[in-house]
Amino acid sequence: MNRVYKLSPEVADALSNGLPVVALESTIISHGMPYPQNVQTALTVERIVRENGCVPATVAVIGGTLTIGCSDKEIELLGKKGTSVIKVSRRDLPIVVAKQTDGATTVAGTMYACKLAGIDVFATGGIGGAHRHSDKTMDISADLDEFQQTSVAVVCAGAKSILDIGLTLECLETRGVPVIGYKTDDMPAFYTQKSGFKVDYRLDTAREIAQAYYAKTQLNLQGGMLIVNPIPDEYSMDYDYISHNIERALSDAADLGISGKQTTPFLLDRIQRLTEGKSLEANIQLVYNNVRLACGIARELSALRKEGAK
Repeated sequence: MNRVYKLSPEVADALSNGLPVVALESTIISHGMPYPQNVQTALTVERIVRENGCVPATVAVIGGTLTIGCSDKEIELLGKKGTSVIKVSRRDLPIVVAKQTDGATTVAGTMYACKLAGIDVFATGGIGGAHRHSDKTMDISADLDEFQQTSVAVVCAGAKSILDIGLTLECLETRGVPVIGYKTDDMPAFYTQKSGFKVDYRLDTAREIAQAYYAKTQLNLQGGMLIVNPIPDEYSMDYDYISHNIERALSDAADLGISGKQTTPFLLDRIQRLTEGKSLEANIQLVYNNVRLACGIARELSALRKEGAK
């Protein structure tokens, strides 16, 4: 095994035997939630993956090694270090590995790890995208370019509602990335079930989604597939309420000169404080919801591959 990255024995064994694996990012641990909720959520997510018949593969850079399948101890380390851990996208990987330090992988960084390991399905909270006013600032997440070049099925609750969702969808279309709505025609907006924009296609079962992704691989089409899964109704936040607090958080970020990779962590933390923790609970629940769907897709895809090998 290449020394700059490694698979945990559990993940390596699952992949070699064609068992379903679900990748999980680590920026949500270090930058998405406060301690100890971040560690509790990450460990609960891994438990949900196992309860749903799959093997979890939490991805992070630990001591300079891109680790695909973190241990409980490593997850605890990331949670305690929090925002002092470097956010690692594709561009950051060689530097963080060379410096032999710790790093929490973003959606783009985790997708690249999936490519190295041969993992097809990845569950997260929400993807990055085009920030508001990015037509002037050019602040567009590297996640979108990763979707163009890396073949992974990514399950999320839509683009984060702090973003320009319309422009994010335009960027995905330009990059040839299909946006699949799970049991919905509407693009969800992380905290809310609707954003006012439509998805490309609606599919109502994990089997249908797995079939679509399997067909893409058979056609040798490079690039990812985005599966958007609305937050459960009981945890969805009022659109006007969350929009008002997002605008307040954006204003605060502008006043403080927050930009670049620090923008999203700042906004999520500020929104959590403005909503007195309601947004954090919504964030946790939508992650759990996405993980369950990702497991269903991973199981169906594993079954399709076995059927195709006969």
